[in-house]
Amino acid sequence: MHKNGLQVAIDGPASAGKSTVAKLVAKQFNYIYVDTGAMYRAITYKVLKNGISLDNDEEIATIADGSHISFEPGETDQKVFIDGEEITTAIREENVTNSVSAVAAIQAVRTKLSTEQKEIAKDGGVVMDGRDIGTTVLPNAEVKIFLIASVEERAQRRYKENIQKGINTPLDELRLEIEARDYKDSHRKISPLTKAEDAVEIDTTSLSINEVVEEIAKNINKVLA
Repeated sequence: MHKNGLQVAIDGPASAGKSTVAKLVAKQFNYIYVDTGAMYRAITYKVLKNGISLDNDEEIATIADGSHISFEPGETDQKVFIDGEEITTAIREENVTNSVSAVAAIQAVRTKLSTEQKEIAKDGGVVMDGRDIGTTVLPNAEVKIFLIASVEERAQRRYKENIQKGINTPLDELRLEIEARDYKDSHRKISPLTKAEDAVEIDTTSLSINEVVEEIAKNINKVLA
């Protein structure tokens, strides 16, 4: 076991409820929550802001290399910063959401961010969510969870989240975006979305957030015991 507690890896496709659940699990065990998706979104935001083409791997790698991403606790969500600029809501905009898969597929970007993520997690006491945490970033994590949910359910969740944020995207469009995102994430050459062999799979389609958190907590407590 790591000196400050366990490494908990939570993977799964877009909108399977990873971040929501990971935050609550981290809170329950007093662990650090690391939102790896926000890190990729932060780089994507900066790439788009600088007008760099999404197929310019070299320029994007340079941006990733020279960027400093940091997190701070916020009222509801943790605040995300890049080079000192707060981008918490900006990285959830549709242009970032639709471009992040392309940026996340670049080897140099993944290497840079994976290294940072490993560094944050090295002493344990972390809950990290993403696409390749249990397979690539924290292959020795003591607890690995793989969350799944139907496309229909995930589109509904994303729709509700967006409405709360004042973003009105039609449900059909969200469904197509999620399907496209699944395809990109699971078919990319580098660190595709795959379930680690030793991960516990939880289908969240018909479970409440609290039920999913309870299920994960059970797995953590089993290892701690």
